[in-house]
Amino acid sequence: MALNAVVGLSGEDRQKCSFTMPAKATNLNRFGAAIQLNRELLVGSTVVVRNKSGAQASARVVAQLAALQGVPTYAIEFVEQNDDDKVKAFWGITFPSVESRGVTAQAAEQSGMRRRRGIASPQD
Repeated sequence: MALNAVVGLSGEDRQKCSFTMPAKATNLNRFGAAIQLNRELLVGSTVVVRNKSGAQASARVVAQLAALQGVPTYAIEFVEQNDDDKVKAFWGITFPSVESRGVTAQAAEQSGMRRRRGIASPQD
């Protein structure tokens, strides 16, 4: 089941122009999301994400994904540590703790994080 939310996004685009606009966040997870918006972003840049309650969190653009229905989509991850209460509660969702999940799920998540950061491992 994919989790989605409408968010506000602000930062600088690829041309270094400041922007503030609505965006669609998909594949919500404890570390960030995929963000769809009609703006070209620079991988490595930092944006501010605002949820429906007005809470804000800084996030890094870690990858450009395939465009969905012609709209550029980017993977973002929160800059703050995941044990930060602000980030934990950002989506208004309680994600299962890592301890309560199986070893396979943990390995898959860690592998995905390494790929997003460009770190290779023998298991990937």
